[in-house]
Amino acid sequence: MPQISDKYDLSYTQNRELSWLKFNQRVLEEATDATVPLLERLRFVSIFTSNLDEFFMVRVGSLFDLSLMTPNARENKSGKTPSEQLEMIYDDVRPLVRFRDAIYAELCEELEEKGIRDIAYHNLTTEEKHFVSGFYKENIRPLLSPQIIDRSHPFPHLKNKVLYTAALLKDKHKEMLGLVGVPEAVPPILFMPGPNNAFIRTEELLKAHLKKIFKIYEIEETAVIAVTRNADISFDDEKFDEDNPDYRTQMTKLLRQRDKLAPVRLECQGEAPKLIALLTEMLKLNSNQVFPCSCPLNLGYAYLLDSCDASLYYPPRKPMYPRYLTKEVPMWDQIHQRDILLFYPYHTIRPFLDLLKESAQDPNVLSVKITIYRLAKNSAVVKYLCEAAENGKEVTVLMELRARFDEKNNIQWAKALEDAGCHIIYGPENFKCHSKICLITRKEKNRISYVTQIGTGNYNEKTSALYTDFSLMTSSRAIAEDAVSFFQNMLIGNLQGEYQKLLVAPVSMKSTIMELIDREIDKGNQGRIIIKVNSVTERQLIDKLSEASCAGVKIDLIVRGICCLVPGIPGKTQNITVTSIIGRFLEHSRVYSFGSPYSEDQKLYISSADIMTRNQTRRVEIACPILSEELCQWFNEYLQILLSDNLKARRLLPDGNYIKVPQGSDGPLSSQQFYEENPMELTATAIPHHNLFQRLYKKIHH
Repeated sequence: MPQISDKYDLSYTQNRELSWLKFNQRVLEEATDATVPLLERLRFVSIFTSNLDEFFMVRVGSLFDLSLMTPNARENKSGKTPSEQLEMIYDDVRPLVRFRDAIYAELCEELEEKGIRDIAYHNLTTEEKHFVSGFYKENIRPLLSPQIIDRSHPFPHLKNKVLYTAALLKDKHKEMLGLVGVPEAVPPILFMPGPNNAFIRTEELLKAHLKKIFKIYEIEETAVIAVTRNADISFDDEKFDEDNPDYRTQMTKLLRQRDKLAPVRLECQGEAPKLIALLTEMLKLNSNQVFPCSCPLNLGYAYLLDSCDASLYYPPRKPMYPRYLTKEVPMWDQIHQRDILLFYPYHTIRPFLDLLKESAQDPNVLSVKITIYRLAKNSAVVKYLCEAAENGKEVTVLMELRARFDEKNNIQWAKALEDAGCHIIYGPENFKCHSKICLITRKEKNRISYVTQIGTGNYNEKTSALYTDFSLMTSSRAIAEDAVSFFQNMLIGNLQGEYQKLLVAPVSMKSTIMELIDREIDKGNQGRIIIKVNSVTERQLIDKLSEASCAGVKIDLIVRGICCLVPGIPGKTQNITVTSIIGRFLEHSRVYSFGSPYSEDQKLYISSADIMTRNQTRRVEIACPILSEELCQWFNEYLQILLSDNLKARRLLPDGNYIKVPQGSDGPLSSQQFYEENPMELTATAIPHHNLFQRLYKKIHH
């Protein structure tokens, strides 16, 4: 059998899992930035930790399965087998965990100076111990189900990412394990009485009471532990029971399996070598799957801390209603005057919600069709869709139930929408529908008119205030005709439909991107490509970008997370740069630009799709062209500002490491801060004449 290196050139690519770990390291490094407010730095440590949890559940879980099913298979970026990748991951995670622990310890010292104290039980005052003892007796003790594990008491199933306090117990000459689950119904921290922000974590309080819980035994060692389990249920490959047509019921059954899959990691807080060795054996893990740490295993409490000191937080902000829109004029009319672009999180999602609300109440609106991937828990989008259906509109919702970790939420929303009279359909079998498109059809005097909305992010009011995304609303008939075809194709499960303007995966997006890169290759060193995405992993597109680089095409990739393409390799990727921006807001939007900025042949798209194999070949995705000249100009300026960021941007080096972008003569620039201070307007004359912007503008044209 030929080796993977015989088929692929591995000299300018790197393993996706190690690239993701580098991304999460960049997230963690934000916690070391003294310009970031103190409690926000703690939250970056929390984000790093929850990111790592999901990475183990999904990516490590998937590799664990592959190591059993196809142990000799080699992936096409580094040529490693699943077992080799797992070994690399475990080796790379260990120093990251130590780095995280050190940062957390430093932050705790700084927070204590501000009166925010995470108190160990033995450091409580007598009065505080009396207070927490009363809370324990009333609120925790009744919920406990302690267990011992010996020959007559089998090892229990430990739930995924649930905290347990564990003890190594001794009864005469016999050793055994004691376990007590931390009740999920109890808040993660208990604040001490008084005006300060002193608190004790629930697991710390429970661990302090283990001697009372296991009072007939001698306790040798204690620790707080958590097991991470494989949560990669492959919905796409699941063959549903033909005798049970209820898709939601099948999905609900599959979700119950998630907590029962094999463990892939054991985390332990506390020095307890004998206890950890016993747990490792009982869980059938290897020593490299065990991660002792000093940092709490769950840092979600970082979002529960409060302080009257405003300097500990980012300045308060509220997404603005765009100044180029008039609240008194219906959105339908304004969209028919010109294409409207919302830029989250600097703009509020309200104009789109206003469009849905108006459509639900407008007697001339005939239908609303929309794809849904993730929704907020209290969703105004669902509210207006239900209202439209109840008002007699034809409402069609393509609901994706397989949005990882949002499956339960989507199942509940699907039922609510169906109960209101909406027509619910699900994504085609084996293909997740990740596209973000809404089509509204209205009957006017002698014709049918449309508004099409296409976005880079979800219809989620919460994340629209936290993620950078774009939402385009257009009256373009050409785009609307493609949208009509798209929904008709989805209704009959046709993935091979033809479209004039939209690029739709899996049928035409990847092939069109390849053609657009070829077009730039034909221009040689006059070619220009700028792509902003979350991840770059798709091997064929990586190779095509390398080919373009070799032809002299200048390529800038702005990639927040994984980037398997390594830039700056002579004769391979020497004309490619890779920039990653990590800041207050999560960079989520996808923008594709082919051709020189401002040139007549430039092709600009916004999209729901990353340059990943799953997005290009195994999901339903949409890329929408930017047809408005003023929007094209704005996007060119936007991409240049991103590439000029020298505060929150890092550049990928040929050795796979990232460095902060050095500041030049133009002075410091944070792209996110720039747009907070200079909200986007739709006309060039409305863009503030910021000195820095003017210098960047000159750079673009030179």
